[in-house]
Order: sequence, then structure tokens, then C-alpha cells
Amino acid sequence: MTSQRKPELSFWQIWNMCFGFLGIQFGFALQNANVSRIFQTLGANVAEIPILWIAAPLTGLIVQPIIGHYSDRTWTRLGRRRPYFLVGAVLSTLALLVIPNSPLLWFAAVTLWIMDTSFNISMEPFRAFVGDQLPTRQRTLGFAMQTFFIGVGAVVASLLPWLLAHFGVANVAASGSIPDTVKYAFYFGGLVLLGAVLWTVFSSREYPPEQLRAFSENMPITGVDIHAGQALRTGGLWLLAGAILIGLIAWFNLRKEMYLLAAGLLVYGGALLWLAHQCRKSPNPERKPSMFAQVMGDLYTMPEAMRRLAWVQFFSWFALFAMWIYTTPAVTQMQFGTTDVHSLIYNQGANWVGVLFATYNGVAAVAAAIIPLLARRLGLRWTHLINVWLGGLGLLSILLIRNPHWLLLSMIGVGFAWASILSLPYALLSDNLPTEKMGVYMGIFNFFIVIPQLLAASVLGMLLKVFFHSQPIFALLLGAISLFLAGLFVLRVAEPQAKEAS
Repeated sequence: MTSQRKPELSFWQIWNMCFGFLGIQFGFALQNANVSRIFQTLGANVAEIPILWIAAPLTGLIVQPIIGHYSDRTWTRLGRRRPYFLVGAVLSTLALLVIPNSPLLWFAAVTLWIMDTSFNISMEPFRAFVGDQLPTRQRTLGFAMQTFFIGVGAVVASLLPWLLAHFGVANVAASGSIPDTVKYAFYFGGLVLLGAVLWTVFSSREYPPEQLRAFSENMPITGVDIHAGQALRTGGLWLLAGAILIGLIAWFNLRKEMYLLAAGLLVYGGALLWLAHQCRKSPNPERKPSMFAQVMGDLYTMPEAMRRLAWVQFFSWFALFAMWIYTTPAVTQMQFGTTDVHSLIYNQGANWVGVLFATYNGVAAVAAAIIPLLARRLGLRWTHLINVWLGGLGLLSILLIRNPHWLLLSMIGVGFAWASILSLPYALLSDNLPTEKMGVYMGIFNFFIVIPQLLAASVLGMLLKVFFHSQPIFALLLGAISLFLAGLFVLRVAEPQAKEAS
């Protein structure tokens, strides 16, 4: 097929293809701002919150590369990515209706697991969707448009309990029950999520696979040999590290959450050993490799740009996860002066955290329009460094501010960082990915979002207990340091060059 240039899309075409992200992030923001509150209301203490949140990153680690792998190979009447948008939206809506009615803590934790799995089914193909549909020169705009909708949806979602309380909806419930402000917010969120995704599904179109392959801007699939001996040695080292960590946890009687980190090391080491074994087997041209083998092979031979961006993502998302987990207990304790989760003042503080989260998402929506302009002038790397450092300063300032209203200023920096994290790393990455593997590589890229969240869930509780007397405010200090490191690591990534048609 003759090579051709991928056409630019109009503003409204890009608007329609990104609109579904408003709904997904509406539900995601409700989760971020309220699930710690739900857990505490159902009896969880602050030290237990990170491990209860483990569903979110763990489901992403498993689900996104699988969905990416299969969406690369899907073609239906609805296209390549859109069937996954639709299925994930329906399941997410059902989970949003159920979680605020959880009768017990374990039930809420399981529902969170299901809900986050559903979010990931929809979310991963949306990233690949931008790479599929837009030429290189429009991808920063496409990811920024997604960030705009993330910001708008999250603003309303985060504000909902606070707004409902101001309209007279009950904000305090009996012991062990979720307030009506939270319940009604989740019900409304389910409707918004489903409606927004349906808009994108039925207002957008996709290029057939053969047409995608014909575009001249595509990165070719370059074969990289997997050296069985090297994979074997690397896998053995990861297994040894996991075994040593298990011994240290048992010897020093460390927190049980640390076993999760050790299990991750063992699983990755075992997967590399299995990959090495597969490489040494006699090839059978009639037998296609399994999905797991293909994903592991793509992970092991990922492009160099992805390897360098992995460190940027690692420190960025460690900071974000620390913020999402600990902002509610930190602000209610530091700025509102209470740890009684059933008190009126605690619930007022928790609602104010929703306002703060709405603020940083609102700032992100505005920043989404500014970031492409900055990127054209300063480049993607320096723009990202400036933004994540603003976020680090925002988190750091929470330790110094005592008046909760002044925390709105802290959220300005966080909003710029959030907008940048959701757009620029993907713009830096997508130019280095082949079209045929856009979905699976976007899913693998999610590993470097998930792994820091798993690490945070494993060690943050222990770090706070050992070094900071279990004061949740210091989790935000660690988050600030992580964002400063993310800014430094982005300078190691090469700036993409737009490809012209041949």
C-alpha cells in the first residue's frame, strides 16, 4: 500500500474523541477524593489505608497491558479501541453505584478492586486512541485535550459532596454508614461516566488497521533480540532480591505490606526466567507465542525513550499516590485539628479536601491550554520539569500552611504538575512507538505508573511510622521530593522530532 500522510483532525473531531475521558476521570476523581473517607468511616485506621488502596495500582498493572495487547488486534463494527471504552464504562458505572452502599470494609475494598479494573479497561485504549488518530504534530494537543476533560470532570466530581452539603444533603451519617453527600455524588458520577463515554463511542471513527499501517509517520517495528542468558541472569537477580527482602521482613518483623513488594520482585524475576526458557526452546513457525510471552518480550525490548521515561513516571506517580492517600487524613488533622472520623469537623475537613482536589483539577484544565504553548517555546522536557517542580512546591507548602483556605494556593502548583503528567510523558513517548503496538506499549508504560503506587502502598505506612511518628502530613513531604526528582530525570529523555511525509 502506498505511503500517505496522516491527516490532521479538526478541533471538534479531537474534542469528540477525547470527551469520554471526562466521564472516566469523573469517576476516578470521586474515587481519589472519597475512598479513603469511605474506608475510615467503615473502620479502617490511617495505617491500613495504603494496603486497602492496593487494588487501584495492582489492577492497572495486570489489566492495562492485556487490554492494550488485545485492542491492538481487535477490529469490530465499533472499531479497534471503542469496544473497550464501552465495556469499561458499563462496569465502572455499576461499581460507582455499589461502593457507597458498602456495608463492611472488606466489601468496599473488593468493590474498589472491581471499579478500578473497569476504569482501566476504558482508560488504556484512550491513550492509544490519540496515538492512532493524530499525526505527531497534533499529539501534544490531543493529550492536552484529554487533560482538559480530566480537569473539568474532576473539578465537578471532587466538589460534589461539598456542594450537596451546602444544598442541605446530610453530610454526617450513623457510625459505620456513608453520608448521603457521598452516596449521591457517586450515583451522579455513574451517569456522567456512562454518558460521556457513549458520546465518544458514537461520535468518533477509527482508521482500519490496513490504513493505519499505510501512514508514513508510523514508527517501524524494529526487531530486538532477546538474549536468553542475559534474561536468565537478570531474572535470577530479581528472585534473589525478593528472597532477601522476605528474609529481612521476617527477621525485623516489618509491616506485612512489605510482603507485597517482595512478591512483586519474585513475580518479575520468575517471569524473566520463563521468558529466557521460551527463548531457548526450538522455534515452531506454526505456533504463535502466547499473549503473556508477547507482552513480556515487548517489555524486555522496550524502546530506549520508554526506559528513560520510566524514571520520570516512577517519581511522579509515587508523589501523586502519596497525595491521594494522605491528603484527607493530613488536612483533617493539621488544618482542622481532628482525627475523629465520625465528627462534624472531620467531615467538613474531608469535604474541603474535595474542594482542594477540585481546585487542582480546575487548574489542570486551564494549564492544558497553556502547556502546548509552553512546549512549543521551551520544548517538552523543560516544560515538564517546570510543571512538576511547581507541583513539588505545592505539596511542600501544605506542611507550612495552617489556614485551610490558603491551601487553595498550594493546589495551583499541583494542578500544573497534574496537567503535565497526564500529557507530556505520553507526547514524548508516542513518537517512538510503532502503530501496530501502540496499545500494548501504552499498557506497558502503565507499569511505571503502577509500580510506584505499589511501592507507596507497601512502604509509606512503615516510613511514616518509623521516621515521622505516623503523621500523615509527612507523606506529602516525600511526594514533594519525588516530584523534584521526576523533573530532573525528564532531562535524560530526547526531544521528539516531527516526521514529515516522504
